[in-house]
Amino acid sequence: MPKSMYVDPKQAFKKRNIKFKDIPVCHYDKTIKDELDAKNFTKADLIGIYADMVAIREFETMLMDIKLKGNYNQKDYTYPGPSHLAIGEEATAVGQAYLLGVEDFIFGTHRSHHEVIAKGLSAIKKLSDDELTEIMKSYNNGVNYETVMKYSTAKNTKDLAKDFFMYGIMCELFAKDCGFSRGLGGSMHAFFLPFGIFPNNAIVGGSGPIATGVALYKKCNQKGGVVVANAGDGAAARGPVYESMNFANMDQFKELWEDGYKGGLPIIYNFNNNHYGMGGQTKGETMAYSDLARLAAFTPDQMHAERINGWNPLAMIDAYRRSIDTIKKGEGPVLLDVVTYRLSGHSTSDVMTYRTKEEVEEWSKSDPLTVFPKELVKAGVATQKELDKVRDTVIDRNKRMFMLASDLEISPYTDYDKNPNFLEDLMFSNQTVEKMDDRACDVRMPKEENERFKKIAGQARFAYDATGKMVPKLKQYNIRDAIFEAIFDKYYTDPTLISYGEDVRDWNGAFAVYRGLTEALPYHRLFNAPISESAIVGSAVGYGMAGGRAIVELMYCDFIGCAGDEIFNQMAKWQSMSAGGLKMPVVLRVSVGSKYGAQHSQDWTALCAHIPGLKVVFPVTPYDAKGMMNEALKGTDPVVFFESQRIYDMGERFVKEGVPEGYYEVPFGEPAIRREGKDLTILTIGATLYRALEAAEELEAKYGISAEVIDARSVVPFNYDKVIESVKKTGNILLASDACTRGNILNDMAQNITQMAFDYLDAPPVVLGAKNWITPAFEYDAEFFPQPSWFLDIIHQKLIPLNGYVADQNFTSVELNRKSAKGV
Repeated sequence: MPKSMYVDPKQAFKKRNIKFKDIPVCHYDKTIKDELDAKNFTKADLIGIYADMVAIREFETMLMDIKLKGNYNQKDYTYPGPSHLAIGEEATAVGQAYLLGVEDFIFGTHRSHHEVIAKGLSAIKKLSDDELTEIMKSYNNGVNYETVMKYSTAKNTKDLAKDFFMYGIMCELFAKDCGFSRGLGGSMHAFFLPFGIFPNNAIVGGSGPIATGVALYKKCNQKGGVVVANAGDGAAARGPVYESMNFANMDQFKELWEDGYKGGLPIIYNFNNNHYGMGGQTKGETMAYSDLARLAAFTPDQMHAERINGWNPLAMIDAYRRSIDTIKKGEGPVLLDVVTYRLSGHSTSDVMTYRTKEEVEEWSKSDPLTVFPKELVKAGVATQKELDKVRDTVIDRNKRMFMLASDLEISPYTDYDKNPNFLEDLMFSNQTVEKMDDRACDVRMPKEENERFKKIAGQARFAYDATGKMVPKLKQYNIRDAIFEAIFDKYYTDPTLISYGEDVRDWNGAFAVYRGLTEALPYHRLFNAPISESAIVGSAVGYGMAGGRAIVELMYCDFIGCAGDEIFNQMAKWQSMSAGGLKMPVVLRVSVGSKYGAQHSQDWTALCAHIPGLKVVFPVTPYDAKGMMNEALKGTDPVVFFESQRIYDMGERFVKEGVPEGYYEVPFGEPAIRREGKDLTILTIGATLYRALEAAEELEAKYGISAEVIDARSVVPFNYDKVIESVKKTGNILLASDACTRGNILNDMAQNITQMAFDYLDAPPVVLGAKNWITPAFEYDAEFFPQPSWFLDIIHQKLIPLNGYVADQNFTSVELNRKSAKGV
C-alpha cells in the first residue's frame, strides 16, 4: 500500500524460477564425548539433563497410574480431568529448555506437562537463590512457600524451589487452590510466568497466534529474549497457525520498519512431530507436507528451518543454540520440525487401535530414558549407581509433592461456600493503568502539529448552533473524529500502544478513523496486517498478555466468525483462567456494516455478549465514542468496541456543552436517557437509537404518547437501575436494535427487566429487531432493519393501542408463531 513500494508490471511478468533451499534433516551426529571434548557441557550439566527427563517421566507416569489404576505411591486418588501424556517426549522438552532463560517465553499445547516441567527446572538452575526465594515468597501471598517449607526435606534453595514448583504444578493439575492458577487452568492450561512459562492452550494450534503476539511485543518494545510456540504436527493443518507464521514473517519487517526494529519476529515455531494428530497419522494420511519442515517456505529466503532428532536432548540443544543465535541476528522466525514419538496414547482413554504393537515396541528400543543414561555411563560421565541415585531422588520428590498436593487438609480446593464470588470476581480485572510502561512515547511529530488534530480543533463539537440550527455536516465533530481523538491522545501517553488491522496505515482504515495517524506514528506502532483475522486478534491477545496495550480492528462485524476462537476462547478467558495473573488490555474495534448485503451488514453484539469475560460496548454519539474509547484504553480488560458505519459522520446531538476537547471517560454499564417521557420506555442498542427518536416524536405529535428513549451504550456490563426506574414510571417497554430478533441480546435484557420490574409492567416487554433473514441489498434496507414506522406498528399491536392507527408490519402473536414454525 505505501507509495514508496512501486509495483512494476515488467517485474511482475518477468520470466524466472522460484527456488527453494535444502532443509537439513537430523544432521546432528556428535557423541557425548565430542561435546565434552568441546567443553559444551560439564558432567553436572549432562546429569542434570537426565534428572529433568526423569522428572517428566515420573510426573506423567503418576498421572497415568492415577487415571488407569486410581492409585499412585500406594495412595488411592481420583483425578477426573484430562490426561494428555508426553511419555516418550521428555528429551524434546528438556533439550528445548536447556538454553532458555526466564526472559525467554514458551507456549504449549494440551500436551505440555513436559515442556512446563522442563522450562521450570531449567529456570531454577539459572536464577539465583535470592531471586528464587523472592518468587516463592511473593506467589499466592507466600501460602505455597510456607506449605512447602513445612514439609520439604530440601537442604538448599534450589531443591526447595524444585519442590515448590512441582507442588504448584500438581495442585494446578488437581484443581487445588494452591495451583499456579488457583486450579482454574488445570492440565491443559498450566503456566508460571516468573519462570517464563506462558499459558498452554487446549485449542489445537491456539498458542500460535498468541505466541506471535508476545514476540510482537518484544519486537515493538525492544525487550530481550525469544518466544517458543510449541505445537504438534497435527496443528500444522490449522489456519491460525499458517496465519501466524505469515504474520511473523511479513515483508514490512524487513522493508518498511525503522532501523532498530527491522527483522522478523523473535519466535521459534517448534512442531513436536510425534507422527499422529490424535489417531490420524499426519504423514501419509491427513497432511500433504510429507516432511513438516517444508512449511518453512514462507519467505523469499525461506524461514530458517530444520528437522531434528527430538529423542536426543543434545541434538535439541544444538538446534536451539543456533536458532537463538539466528534470532539475535534479527533473522527470525525459525521453524523446527522435531521428530519425536509418544509411547503412550493421545490420552489415557486411548486404546491405540490406529497403530501396531510392533511399532510401539520398535520405538521403545530407542526410548531416551533408556538410551541416554547408557550413553552417559559409556562416556564416563557417571556410573549406573550414581544415575540410579539421581533417579531415586527425583522420583522421591515427585512422590512427596504428590502426597502434599493430594492431601485435602494441606492442599484444599477453593471454598466456594466461604467465597461464593471467587470466580465471579476474576472475570474482569477492572483496573486503571494510564500507561503499560514508563518511558517516552515513540512518535514522529508533536501532537499539535498533526493536520487532522488541527482540523478537528475547528469542528463544531455540538451539532446545533446558538439558534438551534444544525451545523453543516462537514463542519461537525463526528463519531469518527471522536474515536480518532481518543486513540491519538493515548498514543502520546502509553508507549506500548500499537494498532493494526487490515488497511489501517496509509489507507487510514476502511472508514477513515485512522486518518492522520500514518503521519504521526512509526511503523512499529501502526501497521497493516495481512487479511488474517485469527492472527490479528490472537496476536493482540499475546501482546496484551505480555504487558502491552493493543487496538486491533476487524473491518466488518461479520468477520468475527473468522476469529471466533481468538475472541471467544482466548481474549475472553485468559484473565479468569489465570486467576487474575494475566491482564488483557486489548480493544477490538468492530464495525457494523450497512449497504453491503448478507456477509457485510450484520450486528453480532449478542455473540460477544454471550461469552463471559468480554466487555461489549456500542456508543452511537461522539461524546460517548470518545469517552468510552478513553475508558477502554485506560483499563486492563478486553473490550469489543462496536461502531456503526451508518453514523460515523453523526454529530453530537445530546450534550449541549459539546464534546470536551480534553480527556474524560464515560463509564461502561450506564445507559443514557436521550429523551424523557412518561407513557412508554424505549431501550435501544446501536444506531437504532435515532430511528427510535423519530418514532417517539411521531408518537407524541400524533397520538399524545410520551416515550422515554434510553440508549444502552454498553451491553456488558449493564446497570438496569435507570431502565427499571423508567419502567416503574411508564409501565411499558420496547427494546430495539438492528440485530436479528432471534438470539438478540435484547431478549435477555427483556427477560431480566421482566424479573426486576414485573409488578410495574402493564404488558410483557417487546423486542424489535431485524428480520430473521439474510441481510438483503441496501435497496431493501427498509424491508429488513427496524424503521420508525415499525416502532409504531409493534407498540400498537403489543403495548399501547394507537387510536385510528393501521399497522403495516404484522407483529401479532399469531404471526410470531407462524414465522417461528417456518424457521424465520
